[in-house]
Amino acid sequence: MSAPTLAPPAQQPPTEPRSETRRERRRRERLEERDATIPVELYGLKRGTVSVLTACCVLFALFILAPVAWVIINSTKTQANIFQSFGFWFASPFEFFHTFANLFRDVDGDGTYSNWFLNTVLYSVVGGVGATVLAALGGYGFARFEFRGAKLLFGIVIAGLLVPITLVAVPLYLAYAKVHLINSIWGMILPSMVTPVGMYLMRTYVELSIPRELTDAARIDGASELRIFFRIALPLMVPGLMTVLLLSVAGTWNNYILPLIIFSNNTLFPVTVGMSLWSQHAGNSGDNNLYPLIVTGGLVTIIPMIALFALLQRYWRGGLLLGSVAN
Repeated sequence: MSAPTLAPPAQQPPTEPRSETRRERRRRERLEERDATIPVELYGLKRGTVSVLTACCVLFALFILAPVAWVIINSTKTQANIFQSFGFWFASPFEFFHTFANLFRDVDGDGTYSNWFLNTVLYSVVGGVGATVLAALGGYGFARFEFRGAKLLFGIVIAGLLVPITLVAVPLYLAYAKVHLINSIWGMILPSMVTPVGMYLMRTYVELSIPRELTDAARIDGASELRIFFRIALPLMVPGLMTVLLLSVAGTWNNYILPLIIFSNNTLFPVTVGMSLWSQHAGNSGDNNLYPLIVTGGLVTIIPMIALFALLQRYWRGGLLLGSVAN
């Protein structure tokens, strides 16, 4: 009688790797960020110095965030409560939605907030994109091409930072009058496309983050200068471009002096000048309930800039880091 044979064990089907959950991914990212953080001891700073610097950072954050908190809280109040209640706490009745609805209506024939807001978006987007394009072209040219008078010309461009716009207000108005740019949207857009800071940043970024060996190798392979710029340099310049775009859009968004000089038509005002007009009327007549509109309008005005920074900060941070480690 033969011994019974044992059947081979059934093979288990291979298990697929379990997908990582969102919580696990965030935990892994936090651990990687902690491991990549340089300990304070390696900087040579004493514990007391670190505490003082931390306290200074906290005070600076409070200095920046306190006005934002005041605007958010007081956008929910009536005009009486804005002046009579504590500024950093809410008061009934809750009037935010009512004030927000009135914000987009014409007030005393001065113009509507929606019109001013759209004007600001137009000036900022067109001016910011144009400034970024010109800064990219100029910065790459100054960084990669040597020509007679390059240092002098770049010095003249940077010297524009030393001249305040209030100093050239009268000459600027007379020049605009000669070329018929008064009460023209191009009178606001064209100066916004000139950014010495953006030119400087792009030149520095190109010098630090784009190796010359890379562009020289492309020239040896027969690539034209335009092809080198658009196919090789431009993709590497994206973090720097996003930084210049953010600064240019924010500068045009908050510009007050230039539109005040060139615009006399209420329908062409940006938000900064339009709300100052409301503020003047609110000071002349105290019973028109303009102060809640001004506070709520200020809140609506800063939201796009916060959203834009939150959207572009990873490019901005990446550009700073790339520029700091490049040879």
